[in-house]
Amino acid sequence: MCNSACLKFAGSYFREDEVRGKKVIEIGSRNVNGSVRGILESFEPMSYVGVDVVNGPGVDEICDINRLTERFGTESFDVVVSTELIEHVRDWRSAVSNLKRILKPNGALLLTTRSKGFRYHGYPYDFWRYEIEDVHAIFGDLTLQVVESDPISPGVFVKAHKEAAFLERNLKAHSLYSIVRQTHCRDIRDLDILLFKTKRFVRGFLSRILPARTKALIKRVIWRQGRS
Repeated sequence: MCNSACLKFAGSYFREDEVRGKKVIEIGSRNVNGSVRGILESFEPMSYVGVDVVNGPGVDEICDINRLTERFGTESFDVVVSTELIEHVRDWRSAVSNLKRILKPNGALLLTTRSKGFRYHGYPYDFWRYEIEDVHAIFGDLTLQVVESDPISPGVFVKAHKEAAFLERNLKAHSLYSIVRQTHCRDIRDLDILLFKTKRFVRGFLSRILPARTKALIKRVIWRQGRS
C-alpha cells in the first residue's frame, strides 16, 4: 500500500545507480492502493521480489516479515523496501531487525509508516504509531539520509543507508505509541487486544442502533469530559 506522497518520496530519493543491477525486496508488497514497484523496476534491478503474508497483486512469495532472514538469509538484498507495513506488526522489534539484517552492507532501505493521529486501519491488525523521534531511535544504527513527515496524512518516510561496519542497536527499552492501548508502551498483551476489539464492537453496535440525536448528545458529553 502506498499513497501519492509515498510514491513521490520513492521517486525523489532513490538514485538509478542504487537500484540498477541490484537485488531488491519489497516487504508488504500486496498492491492495494499503490506500489513503488513500478518506480524501482524502471531502474532495471537484477531482481525484484515482493513478499507479503497474503497473496495478491505484486506478491511473488508468501513470507512473514519476522521470518525474512530465515527465508532469505542475512545480507541478501541491496535494496529493502517496506511501505505502510510495520504499524501492523505486533512484534515490531523483530520486524525491524529482520529488515536491517537482510540488507547488504552499503545497501539502501526505504520505509514508510503511520504516525499518531492516523485512524485505526486493521489489515487485519493495527498496533503502533511511529514519530520522527522514533525513527531516529529505531534506525539510528543506520545512516539516516532522509526522514520526513508525510505531507498528506500523519506518517513518516525514511530513506537510510547501511554502513559496512553496521552494529545493530538494542531496542528492548524503546516504547511506541500503541493505538490499541492509546498510550506509549513497550509491548501489547493479548488482553489489551481483546479489550480493544470489544470496545470497537460495542461502539459499532451502539452506532447502528442509537438515534442520531442520542449519538450527538453522547459525543458532546465526551467532549466536555475531555475539556474538564
